[in-house]
Amino acid sequence: MKSPLAMMTAALALIGCSATPVPVEPVQNFNAEDYLGTWYEIARLDHSFERGLSNVTANYSYRDDGKIRVINRGYNDEKGKYEEAEGKAKFAEDEETGALRVSFFGPFYGDYIIFGLDQSEDGYSFVSGGTEEYLWLLSRTPVVSDSVKDEFLAQAAALGYDTDALIWVDQSMAAEG
Repeated sequence: MKSPLAMMTAALALIGCSATPVPVEPVQNFNAEDYLGTWYEIARLDHSFERGLSNVTANYSYRDDGKIRVINRGYNDEKGKYEEAEGKAKFAEDEETGALRVSFFGPFYGDYIIFGLDQSEDGYSFVSGGTEEYLWLLSRTPVVSDSVKDEFLAQAAALGYDTDALIWVDQSMAAEG
């Protein structure tokens, strides 16, 4: 049985088939070098490949082939242990546009569209999967300010996302350590 994070690819591959597209515009002047490193998942819409996970992080680094390595890690509360999935990302457009295609399984890629970004030391990233089913708020720190939450909620609602359905991810293990 594959871990929930490893199942991400199957879910992302089905995005175009079953979900309504969101009119999201990726950030410009994107710099992948500045995006590398660890991001904490602050909020997400529920989906099968992360269901039941807390303390979720995503780590980005360059691969030897020039693509970006993606390592998603989360604590499975039911199993009492961390699970991890490794994927790869490539640019959907040019390297200065915050639109990537991410794969966790074979040749199947899903959208990863950064529509809000602050790349400071305690910055944040607003990410859309391109449809109303996939949305994330990521941060360089395990906790974000109310103003960042408010900005995320306003932008997500303006795009048509059901912000009442967001899961605010428990990051207590990261916040403690």
